[in-house]
Amino acid sequence: MDKVLVTGAAGFIGFNLCNELIRLGIEVYGIDNLNNYYDPSLKQSRLDILLQKGIGFSKADLSDKNRIEKLFHDFKPTIVINLAAQAGVRYSLENPHAYINSNIVGFLNILEGCKKYSIEHLIYASSSSVYGLNKNFPFSENHNVDHPVSLYAASKKSNEAMAHSYSHIYGLPSTGLRFFTVYGPWGRPDMALYIFTKKILANEPIDVFGHGKMKRDFTYISDIVEGIIKLMDKPTKKNKSWSGEKPSPSSSSAPWAIFNIGNNKPTELEYFISIIERTLGKKAIKNYLEMQPGDVSETAADIDNLNKITGFKPSISIEDGIPKFISWYKTFNK
Repeated sequence: MDKVLVTGAAGFIGFNLCNELIRLGIEVYGIDNLNNYYDPSLKQSRLDILLQKGIGFSKADLSDKNRIEKLFHDFKPTIVINLAAQAGVRYSLENPHAYINSNIVGFLNILEGCKKYSIEHLIYASSSSVYGLNKNFPFSENHNVDHPVSLYAASKKSNEAMAHSYSHIYGLPSTGLRFFTVYGPWGRPDMALYIFTKKILANEPIDVFGHGKMKRDFTYISDIVEGIIKLMDKPTKKNKSWSGEKPSPSSSSAPWAIFNIGNNKPTELEYFISIIERTLGKKAIKNYLEMQPGDVSETAADIDNLNKITGFKPSISIEDGIPKFISWYKTFNK
């Protein structure tokens, strides 16, 4: 029986994943540092639900090497899903050191734990932001990702390279998932859907970057969770046809692979806002602005590779997903 260690368990994706793993009867242990990047009470509310359902949990920071090693020793997981990270593209402009401590030092400690305790499969969060200056749409795992436009993106690209080195040297099966703009109930307060909903309800203006023309591949949380779970029992194997003369960026002669996980349907921000307005029955007061440093104009996921391996096919449209979020938001913020 698998024992799954989930880092970032009180985070948006981590909470929803743990909830589903518990429902499936899988033994889960969660780690989170419950930091104050956004309102810790939201993280605590998520965690309280998981604790009521019997999850094992420790408050711990990934950068604490000795603590992480002890957690591996005590729980002895078979699968590790690393979702803990300092998130946010824009915040990386203000607090760059947080990204190195969490996303680089913290991830190294996870890799060391996986190596020492012979983990059967490491799944870790990368990001669509690694595509940076790439203008080929939809983004494919075979595209070049050497030109990140934020430190957050650079830290995620670094995770992919670090994982590859451990897969190559130690035979650690590792799978990186490039998440594309995840949204849904229990979502982060720094994400556009949460901000827009809150401000429209309060009759406050919303900042619309890129004059509403930016496109994002908004992906509903239950689709993301389904994709992760489908991959859990499929540890990455060496690609026997991989060639160093014509190297594929998405696989390797080591047991390492990268997958996009998104909705495969980019949506213009203006249309996204119109669904919020329609659901709330209120018009937004819009403050149109230029794109911010570190932002990209469009993201779109080619998910063919993940579909071939797992049958992954997102099923929730934004027309269905946004009302689900707003229903949760109104209940949570009564």
